[in-house]
Amino acid sequence: MQNGSDIRGVALEGVAGEAVNLTAEVVTTLGKAFAAWLSAELERPVDELTIAIGRDSRLSGPELMGAAIAGMASLGCRVLDVGMASTPAMFMSTVLPEFACHGAIMMTASHLPFNRNGLKFFTRRGGLGKTDISRILDLAEQGSFAAAAPGSVEHHDLIAAYAAGLVQNIRQSVNHPDHFDQPLQGLKIIVDAGNGAGGFFASQVLEPLGADTTGSQFLDPDGTFPNHVPNPENAVAMASICQAVVAQGADFGLIFDTDVDRGAAVDHDGRELNRNRLIALISAIVLQEHPGTTIVTDSTTSDGLTRFIEDDLGGVHHRFRRGYKNVINEAIRLNEVGQPSWLAIEASGHGAMKENYFLDDGAYLVSKLLVELAKARLAGKRFSDLIATLQDPHDSQEYRLTILAPEAQAHGAEVMNQLKAFVDTQPDWSVVPSYEGVRVACSKPDENGWFMMRMSLHDPVLPLYIESNVAGGVAKIGDRLRAFLTTLTDLDISALET
Repeated sequence: MQNGSDIRGVALEGVAGEAVNLTAEVVTTLGKAFAAWLSAELERPVDELTIAIGRDSRLSGPELMGAAIAGMASLGCRVLDVGMASTPAMFMSTVLPEFACHGAIMMTASHLPFNRNGLKFFTRRGGLGKTDISRILDLAEQGSFAAAAPGSVEHHDLIAAYAAGLVQNIRQSVNHPDHFDQPLQGLKIIVDAGNGAGGFFASQVLEPLGADTTGSQFLDPDGTFPNHVPNPENAVAMASICQAVVAQGADFGLIFDTDVDRGAAVDHDGRELNRNRLIALISAIVLQEHPGTTIVTDSTTSDGLTRFIEDDLGGVHHRFRRGYKNVINEAIRLNEVGQPSWLAIEASGHGAMKENYFLDDGAYLVSKLLVELAKARLAGKRFSDLIATLQDPHDSQEYRLTILAPEAQAHGAEVMNQLKAFVDTQPDWSVVPSYEGVRVACSKPDENGWFMMRMSLHDPVLPLYIESNVAGGVAKIGDRLRAFLTTLTDLDISALET
């Protein structure tokens, strides 16, 4: 059930071939295991622990959260039931003085389908790592928990406290000379929460700041996700918020994933501000505040972004391995060895800032954008001027090539070794140093781009990214790759052929 640094499973029937494995009984045991792990980690008796738990809008959330609460309370914990919440808010329950929890659990499976659910865990040091999750699962499997007098269960409004903190940060950062309390007055900003947990942002953050949120959509929590997948990377979801911004004549649009650890934006023209553009925007803001800092991203970001960060902004672009925890941990490591890094962000929208506990927090990230939006309006400028010199690729595509061999990791590594050997025979292709996979620069004029192949973190899949700065370039790079890949065995390349 381990999914990197959290736990995920099938919580509801309804999808063929997916048997339920995240039952109430299992989650009760996982609640006990987390309490036991936290007790050992902090060297503190279980009955002296305070643990917060919240959930997103998934249909299975209420039952499974109740099961986790029962498990923790049965060992003597003081449990704070905070109801509907966001993943970053759950971490904040460990640092906000009015909560001061020793640990926290978020019931979510991010943007996965309605039948899935999961648990993300936090301590005051941040989100748990893979080894911590493995230990919790070991404790759950052993199932040996000491009997104790039942603990208490209390209900608290965490989102209100979390939202109030965002509001105060924005007010202080803008420091509007005429409307300190409402620095977004006169701006129309619409929110698309995708029927996840992010609907609070319109009513509890934007409206107190004076923004007109008319036209905001899908704010009501609904675990069937009837309108679109709550995922800023999803093309349908982004098209929906872009169309809404244009139709409403809004100044800005915001979109969140289910549990609000990711966000993206849309400018007044209905242009997407996600992936490389989002990274460029927040990098421009961070480098104004911290000149010369290192921006850590995942390995799939564009060459145009590198030129923008380094040549235009005077920063350092450090590509690292895919996976938001990998990117965050690398930024933390760089700071520890004396290389300042104030931002770690994936192209998926997971963005974490040093000033905010290196927490991947979609609401905090977009609050930084809102501050700059308000400042630009005060100065009579357009917010999008921040990335005016960013070179967008003409086209980019991602293909997922399925490994058919039984030993997927070993076969994937062999495919990439053969790819390197093939690239060495191509005079206008060259391997670029990378922390994972194979990244290749394509210098032929009618290709003018790059591609990258890596091993998926969780699936028997080789994701292939191709990007080009010229019309037809992606297709030409893809044609050359396809001719090579058809010579390999146990690899389904049909995605590249469509």
